[in-house]
Amino acid sequence: MLRKLAGSHAANQVARRLVVPPHRQGSQAQFIDEPLPERANGEKLAGLLDWLRANLQTDHSLDALAARMAMSRRNFTRRFRQTTGTTVGAWLVGQRVALAQRLLEDTDLPVDRIAETSGFRTGATLRQQFAQTLKTSPSAYRRAFRGV
Repeated sequence: MLRKLAGSHAANQVARRLVVPPHRQGSQAQFIDEPLPERANGEKLAGLLDWLRANLQTDHSLDALAARMAMSRRNFTRRFRQTTGTTVGAWLVGQRVALAQRLLEDTDLPVDRIAETSGFRTGATLRQQFAQTLKTSPSAYRRAFRGV
């Protein structure tokens, strides 16, 4: 009913807040937005996280990110884990999957184009990450969250 009144985006947001899927499709996994850690005032990595979110389509190496922050690789990985609660690689995959989810919900772009835009390079890699992370395929996700 909410989908008809306010659109699929609003229905998806309400479903996530209520921790229920907008449509139950058999053994489909729950889709819950991951909360972002609170940004401490002056947190050195906050700017980097914002920059990474804006540049998900680019490959990022630990050494390049550490150099960008003027830190050693070891110190950078330690601070990154303290700030985000996860590794750089896992965080990037999570952010890329989240971007792909939004694009699947809000656009008609083909899966291969969404894979490029979100940094997975190929549709096969996107499908693999979706299966691993969300236990579904991009097409099934799109059908569930767009009501197609």
